[in-house]
Amino acid sequence: MGKLFGTDGIRGITWDYPFTPDFIRRIGYAASLVLPKYKKKGHDRPVVLIGMDSRASGKLIKKYLVEGLGAGRFRVVDLGIIPTPAVSYLVKRENADFGIVISASHNPPEFNGIKFFSADGLKLSDPIEARMEKLLLGRKPLRFRPSRAALHRKDFTRDYEAFLKSTLPPGFTLKGLKILLDCANGAAYRIAPRIFRDLGARVKVIGDRPNGRNINVGCGALHTERMAKAAAAWGAFCGISFDGDADRCMFADEKGVQLDGDDIIAMTAPYLKERGRLTNDGVSLTFMSNYGLLKYLEGQGISVAQVPVGDKNVTDAMEKGDLKLGGESSGHVIFREFAPTGDGLLTALQTLAAVLEMGRPFSWFRRHWNRYPQVLEKLKVSSKPDFKDVAGFSEKLSRLEGSLKGNGRIFIRYSGTEPLLRLLVEGRSRSEIRGIADELLSHYRKHSGAVVIN
Repeated sequence: MGKLFGTDGIRGITWDYPFTPDFIRRIGYAASLVLPKYKKKGHDRPVVLIGMDSRASGKLIKKYLVEGLGAGRFRVVDLGIIPTPAVSYLVKRENADFGIVISASHNPPEFNGIKFFSADGLKLSDPIEARMEKLLLGRKPLRFRPSRAALHRKDFTRDYEAFLKSTLPPGFTLKGLKILLDCANGAAYRIAPRIFRDLGARVKVIGDRPNGRNINVGCGALHTERMAKAAAAWGAFCGISFDGDADRCMFADEKGVQLDGDDIIAMTAPYLKERGRLTNDGVSLTFMSNYGLLKYLEGQGISVAQVPVGDKNVTDAMEKGDLKLGGESSGHVIFREFAPTGDGLLTALQTLAAVLEMGRPFSWFRRHWNRYPQVLEKLKVSSKPDFKDVAGFSEKLSRLEGSLKGNGRIFIRYSGTEPLLRLLVEGRSRSEIRGIADELLSHYRKHSGAVVIN
């Protein structure tokens, strides 16, 4: 069996391995053995907070997890349907041992996932995940008697809303603004409209009718077309789409043009720098951020720490470099001044605060930096030979990178979870980067020895 933990918890199709009832119980029990050892002192009996998104499978997964946690004599606090970042905030505030979120984030309804937060509200470190995997996948089976721990229901949504509002400037208001929200039929379907209305906005909402089977279906941060079109038709100041667990968000400007995480960084990084809030004048981004953004930030005197895809990698780089802003083009943005992990609602509010103070429409920011054309390709392959072992490939790659003359880049890698080769080429000329991508893929097909699967 392969690794259980991906870039954001354990994820899969519900009721297929590892999301079988017995294995979910084992996950709960393994967490009860490993995670309390890293807790802050203060509880006689270990406490875990557990929340979920709106997927139909969430209730049963919670039941099986709690049976595993019960074997470890845990007190389980049930937060109900709640955004993932709210659990991150509440774990630390409530001095719990750890938190669990049952969610597959932006994935379609047939998927689900289990995410963990440490007592500090952070995603688990690699060594701690490895300890859990050793228990779950080791030769020696976990032996325990599942126990039905009592669930203590607590509604902390108003506390979380109060925290979000506390991050805004004194007297901040959205009064007079029309804002269209797409809640992805997910965890933010109640809380997001309430916050924006409390702040004075006129709000129109789509994706706020979860039925357990429609989360992220034709809506949300991965499907922003409907939101963007509706925002423009209504004459909104902007549109905002959250994903299923509301840890990311995407915007549309007043003209209905979509804005992603790179646009959010382009708007907020110079704003924070000008106000002395961008520590070390730097941000953390993944390798998938647009090269045009890197050039724009460079021109603004802002350095970039680039890391592999995954919010945990972004967070690690932010902590290492003492950075207060980082994110992914997917809309997963971290305002570390206020929270240790990505939060779609926090991102939406902080971006609005910046835009309103600067007195510009969203479309101005979209035009204010030049997005480089991109070619994204993937090949399904039978094996993953080292690129250095593919005859002439490294030399060709070096030559083609040189031909871009510092005005573009080539990023090639194998997927960590699928039998795929991924290629990204960026540059000023679409025809040039198309030619580079075709030349590299042709060389790889001819010389790698890997079978390309159609």
